[in-house]
Amino acid sequence: MTDLAKLPVTVVTGFLGSGKTTLISHLIQNPGGKRLAVVVNEFGDVGVDGEILKGCAIPDCPAENIMELANGCICCTVADDFIPTIEALMALDPRPEHILIETSGLALPKPLLKAFDWPDIRSKITVDAVIALADAEAVAAGRFAMDVAKVDAQRLADDSIDHETPLSEVFGDQISCADIILLTKPDLAGPEGLARAKAVIAAESPRPIPVVEVAEGQVDPRVILGLEAAAEDDMDARPSHHDGHDDHEHDDFESVVIDIPEFTDPLDLVDRIEHLAKSQNILRVKGYACVAGKPLRLLVQAVGARVRHQYDRPWGAGEPRAGRLVVIAEHDDIDVEAIRSVLAPAREAAE
Repeated sequence: MTDLAKLPVTVVTGFLGSGKTTLISHLIQNPGGKRLAVVVNEFGDVGVDGEILKGCAIPDCPAENIMELANGCICCTVADDFIPTIEALMALDPRPEHILIETSGLALPKPLLKAFDWPDIRSKITVDAVIALADAEAVAAGRFAMDVAKVDAQRLADDSIDHETPLSEVFGDQISCADIILLTKPDLAGPEGLARAKAVIAAESPRPIPVVEVAEGQVDPRVILGLEAAAEDDMDARPSHHDGHDDHEHDDFESVVIDIPEFTDPLDLVDRIEHLAKSQNILRVKGYACVAGKPLRLLVQAVGARVRHQYDRPWGAGEPRAGRLVVIAEHDDIDVEAIRSVLAPAREAAE
């Protein structure tokens, strides 16, 4: 049993586009009687996830209970950003009863757990649990693990090949650090895909970890809140590829912010993002777009070539009707000019 005087914190981790924001949006609106607060750690300087969550605010989790950290990885900005944010949330009146932390999709969770050992906050908060989300379709396709298909088995048999990639390390570390795993988008994976995804997760897990299928973030808060795992005291059971390193790097991934012109047809933008994902090996695209003749802003989120878009809110008074997208890829795959060139014809058309 954890110290009841400590404020419980749930760390929500998971790969790019696995559904973290969707899950937290659901929890905000269905908190199970708990007064929640949220910290969002964005990757890139366009605050997409934070704005989405603030749009879901309710009296028990008002907008001021939702804070964004966009100045880098939480565990790398403990003194400057993380501790002041946690202290500000704890000073709210009424005080939150549970804090949710949404990490960036590229975050390594174990270094974040070490941040909770910081003297200024260790006596005040405890990590109730680490929740890892995994996109069932992506995992089943072997995108973030190396042993789910015959071709990968053949590659593993070849000692001359470097089988480890930054993506698989991130995936493995998130799974290894978790207290419970939510397997998202099960409808896209299908029964066979779900079985493959669960097999991959079982192979990555250093210990038995519950796996729960979740569609559109719909999960009973009793399943994932109040686990009392005290994860900060259980570090040895959560092995990482980076154990033994004094610090960790984020140089494997890079983001670029692209200003985009007004579009006449949203599907034109969707086509361009799909082309970008296939031609430039882009991992993630998220941001906003302006559509001619529409009073609402278009929210755009993409995982690889899978693009979702919807109108989310009216443009604000005096707010420029301009689109911006954050594009994330592995460091060696970022070609800013090539990315811009995909959008250049749209810019010319708009002019």
